[in-house]
Amino acid sequence: MSGGESKLPAQGGGDENDAILSDSIQMHQKQGLLLRLFLWLVKKTGALGRLVRHQVWFFLVMLGACWGVLFESISQNAWRRTVRYEFGTTMNSVIGGGLIATLFAGTLTGVAAVSQTIYWLGVAGMAKMTGSILINVVVREIAPILVGILLLGRNGMLSVTELGLLTTGGQIRSFQAQGIDPFLLLVMPRTLAFTVAGFTLGIVFSIASLLTGYIISRVSGVVTSPVWSFFNDVISAMSTADYIMIPLKFVTVGFVVGVGSCITGLTATSQDNLRTLLPRGFSRGMLIVMAVSVLFSLDF
Repeated sequence: MSGGESKLPAQGGGDENDAILSDSIQMHQKQGLLLRLFLWLVKKTGALGRLVRHQVWFFLVMLGACWGVLFESISQNAWRRTVRYEFGTTMNSVIGGGLIATLFAGTLTGVAAVSQTIYWLGVAGMAKMTGSILINVVVREIAPILVGILLLGRNGMLSVTELGLLTTGGQIRSFQAQGIDPFLLLVMPRTLAFTVAGFTLGIVFSIASLLTGYIISRVSGVVTSPVWSFFNDVISAMSTADYIMIPLKFVTVGFVVGVGSCITGLTATSQDNLRTLLPRGFSRGMLIVMAVSVLFSLDF
């Protein structure tokens, strides 16, 4: 009896130890689960932080480059013979090479947008609003975006490729070792050439689209007034702010496309190649063009 009674407390103590051990195991499992969840959150947050930091980094570099181009462009010492040659060569390539594409895009826009706008406004009895709608929709909104895409697709990608290959090939470092500033030699003249080309091609696109739309409408009998009367109505619909904002928008689009393309090429790393540079340059350029269009469309 005494032996049996002496075993009962021992069995009770074993049950308590098992319960304590089970609680300890469950606690450690919960702590391990929380630790794994915490590490997963840290990993995902770190990846998101790297992505945001990379995008903010490029944005800050863009701001610095824009200020650098504006500041150096007013310095006479910056306009040396090699810089003037690069500016002239780039401007001839952008304007001369993109003129046909701009005229073709303007013609298509005139057929698809301008003529349809004139027709349906006439049907709705709102022909007096034709000038204001063409200015606000075609010239102010569509033209800068399409011109920016043309500049980016034809010459922007060319600058990304050229400067990217110079950077990854070590030629940019060779320029710096020789005391040549790549920013003054390549970025500044190309950006200013894109700026002039943005304004020029924007005006060409606007005139081509409006003229094509008028010709289509005149042939179909929707418009009976002469061409100078049509353009007079369009110009009369422009406000004082439009004379400033529309050219400024063309200039800004060309400027930021030039800066973005050049900086994308110069910031290439040794691991980059054409497969990584071209998609990066195109996506950045499209975001820049759309951002400029949205900013100019906001009413502050």
